Amino acid sequence: MASASRFSEEEFQKACAELQHLQVSGWELPVVTSVVKVYQRPLKKLTGLHEYKVSGIVRSPPDLLADVYMDLEYRKQWDQYVQELHEIKVDGEEAVYWQMKYPFPMSNRDCVYVRQRRELNFEGRKVHVILAQSISVPWFSEKSGMIRVKQYKQSLAIQSYDSWRSEVFMYYFNNPGGQIPFWILNNFTKVRSQKAAGEVCLADVNLACSAVGLDRCAVSGLTQLV
Repeated sequence: MASASRFSEEEFQKACAELQHLQVSGWELPVVTSVVKVYQRPLKKLTGLHEYKVSGIVRSPPDLLADVYMDLEYRKQWDQYVQELHEIKVDGEEAVYWQMKYPFPMSNRDCVYVRQRRELNFEGRKVHVILAQSISVPWFSEKSGMIRVKQYKQSLAIQSYDSWRSEVFMYYFNNPGGQIPFWILNNFTKVRSQKAAGEVCLADVNLACSAVGLDRCAVSGLTQLV
């Protein structure tokens, strides 16, 4: 998907390292579910906003989990927060346009981002890594009534836990912009962190994997997603 120049080798290695040895010193643990633990840490330069780390064991094999997680068309079926989601070309490079539903009275958000998926051998283990980050596209104008998310970053690392389950690490940050009271923003983010594990619901991905079976990724094959 995204060109290698968008993401450094260090970023891929860091995601792998966090999967093996989660670094959460100084992070709070506000959400624990049967699937994941969600850690948060306030950002000093952005009052009221937090960054998140998610870890857990998901009942799907790594290859299938990564495929379903990357499938844009299929995500429209199981992710209730998706309003619009499709690929676009930015300077000859594939990117993604993502429109998100926000609860009333907040305006919906949209974002243009690039992503890259790789398979790495890290400490003798096969790890799927997916990185994503927002980009500025001046010619792709903002839509009326929509707020453009200009700061979005996510990393996901997946490896086998046993013959039918995956161990997952996710880092996530999203600055939704706009004039949202911090207490509303944080409550909404916490709900989405619990329900969606940071915008993409690992529990729902798990159900999506079960729905398509263990041998395929449905709808558009391996069309990619964040």
